[in-house]
Amino acid sequence: MPAKGAPPVREIFQIKVALSDSDPEIWRRLLVPANMTLHALHILLQVAMGWDGSHMHEFRKGKQFYGTPNPEERFFNVPRTTDDRKVRLDEVLLRLGSDFVYTYDMGDSWEHAIVLEKRLPVDPNLKYPACLGGERACPPEDCGGIYMFQQLLEAYRDPEHERHEEMFQWAGEDWDPDTFSLDQVNQRLRGRRRRAAAVGKR
Repeated sequence: MPAKGAPPVREIFQIKVALSDSDPEIWRRLLVPANMTLHALHILLQVAMGWDGSHMHEFRKGKQFYGTPNPEERFFNVPRTTDDRKVRLDEVLLRLGSDFVYTYDMGDSWEHAIVLEKRLPVDPNLKYPACLGGERACPPEDCGGIYMFQQLLEAYRDPEHERHEEMFQWAGEDWDPDTFSLDQVNQRLRGRRRRAAAVGKR
């Protein structure tokens, strides 16, 4: 939810987040306050997708970038990054079907397509943000990006592949590429809401 002192939530966005070029597609469908900041959305996406937050991130809409500004950008001929703590989601997604890109880990370059599917009134019986659904597990961190991940999947799924045992051990025994738990994601989101509420009361 928006931070303490933020304007009240008057609208909810239903968004779909899909890991670009994943095949089969890795995706989540979320209900989020329209006025949440992009930085708050970044934290939410980490939880919903299953990333661990150990790398940098940025959002991109057309030629505009949002993230953590780098003072040295002014010395280079590159687009200036707008602070994602000062931009709301409803300032980027203006109409149904609007989309933008969230990139996590500049080395592996995990790009996520975010699309506005619905604009909804606030339901007083629901707690936001919430996950409505999704499919498949997030890739393991630091596996080299989407194309290396597809190779990992091929070896992981084929017991006869020469790198099967290596990939199985590297990914970890608990990782299953076909597993997605809606309950677990929403439990983690509830935990974040409780922590945020506790901080707001201090």
